[in-house]
Amino acid sequence: MSAHDQLLVVIDPVARRIDGESVRIAKDVLCAGAAAKICLPEGPEEFSRALARKGSRRPVVVGDDRALQRTVSLLHQGRELADQTLAVVPVGAPGASLELARSLGVPTGAVAAARAVLDGVAHRLDLLVDDSDGVVLGDLSIPAAPACAAAAPASARTAAAAGGGPSVWDTCRSLVRTLVRPAAVPAPADGGRRAQRLRVEADGVVLSDLHDPVEDVRVRAGAGHAEVTVCRGAEGEPVLAQARAVTVSGTAFRYRADTQVTGPVRRRTWTLRPQGWSLVLPQAEA
Repeated sequence: MSAHDQLLVVIDPVARRIDGESVRIAKDVLCAGAAAKICLPEGPEEFSRALARKGSRRPVVVGDDRALQRTVSLLHQGRELADQTLAVVPVGAPGASLELARSLGVPTGAVAAARAVLDGVAHRLDLLVDDSDGVVLGDLSIPAAPACAAAAPASARTAAAAGGGPSVWDTCRSLVRTLVRPAAVPAPADGGRRAQRLRVEADGVVLSDLHDPVEDVRVRAGAGHAEVTVCRGAEGEPVLAQARAVTVSGTAFRYRADTQVTGPVRRRTWTLRPQGWSLVLPQAEA
């Protein structure tokens, strides 16, 4: 990106609240290197309006992964994403809130990221678009569902079925079982989660059907294809595939797309958009 470009710098309110110093540094570097219009939206609606009024200015979002994902979603919904070059200066809480930007190759330091906005090169990247018009820039995952609450003791269930509560004797037996239970019983390794019954299709090829317990499904846009991994339990090897479209259906499930958790839904299809968006990244060193 040339330093002579006009920029629309949209600074997410969460970034201003969490790390005002990094925001100030990024703003100073950008304003010193280009004609930059600064927008300070106070919420999602103002964020959307600021982006819609960008005109010919190149959008630069200063914020965390959620702000980046929101910006891409808005541009996609406005059918501007394919023709728009986007830049980001990652600012947010340390750790997971900046993982997506880091994985895409964006520097996470305010100075380095702002300089990349001014001097970097636009890269075309793949993304996934679902049938509800949602977008995925990084990882899509469908983890195992939370386990149901532990069942009540058999004596309590019998008493309840009979229309009454557990007897004093049942209560005493339950107390004794609790007291004599070994103290070193380890917690379940899966964190109390259970496999789901899902049908997973990659370009129409069934990778897992409803009779197969599925513990995890992961999809990521790669180099011209979606990389699909289906884990069907400890006794089975993961199923790997490459596809242009992935459909998951079956029992109601939730999924995580980048930073957002959606659901429950019973069916969803994600389609690859090769080179569907453009992000400014640092120039490769010679």
